[in-house]
Amino acid sequence: MSSDMDPPARMAKGLLRGAADFLWPQRSLVSGQRGAGKGPLSAAEFAAIGFLSDPVCDACGRPMEIDLGPDTHCAACIARPPRWDRARAAIIYNAASRRIVLDLKRSGRRDGLSTMTGWMLRAGAPLIAQADLIVPVPLHYTRLVRRGFNQSAWLAQGIARRAGVACHVHLVKRRRRTPTQGGLSARARRRNVAGAFAIAKRAAALVRDRRVLLVDDVLTTGATVSACARALKQAGARQVDVLVLARVVRETDLTI
Repeated sequence: MSSDMDPPARMAKGLLRGAADFLWPQRSLVSGQRGAGKGPLSAAEFAAIGFLSDPVCDACGRPMEIDLGPDTHCAACIARPPRWDRARAAIIYNAASRRIVLDLKRSGRRDGLSTMTGWMLRAGAPLIAQADLIVPVPLHYTRLVRRGFNQSAWLAQGIARRAGVACHVHLVKRRRRTPTQGGLSARARRRNVAGAFAIAKRAAALVRDRRVLLVDDVLTTGATVSACARALKQAGARQVDVLVLARVVRETDLTI
């Protein structure tokens, strides 16, 4: 009986969704305007976003000009291997994507989360398929209380729900409050977060010999995810991969 009712129910749901989109069109993730296009981005905005796909460095996810095959590392990762194993990003942090990232990071705008996690699922599919658990980069509790949200936790939970992988929001702890990374050089960023993260004692057993997917909103120099990866590996994680919404590919974008 339920199967006979499915088509009408789906039709009714589609009509309601269409009416809702007509009455309350989505705000663009880039311009903030309503009705800019069908969905969260207009065609022009979508075209301006730099989506990342192969070929990329297997270690840091940075785009590469030439496809040298799987497991290829860029010169920077060969010279200085990251503490994590693999990293992927959905989009390039640039003029077109800046509004998307900052509205999520600073304003807590959530209406684009489904779109963002969809991009991340696509970019990080091989990493997600091997993950035993997903954890976000944490905020210090004082910053979390003042801000009221952790955008990296939102992304991690959204990916976990859609991928069917366990998510542990409080597994990694930020044990000391660090100044914002914005405007700091790569070396200063590393010093700023050195030793800032630890694994909650009661959760250590969850990490041991597991493959962990670490989620953050932006990868700039990699200092923050590197410090988190170090803590996870010290706790016994077999593998730590990194998945972010956006990554910086030019030094001029390091002011985020």
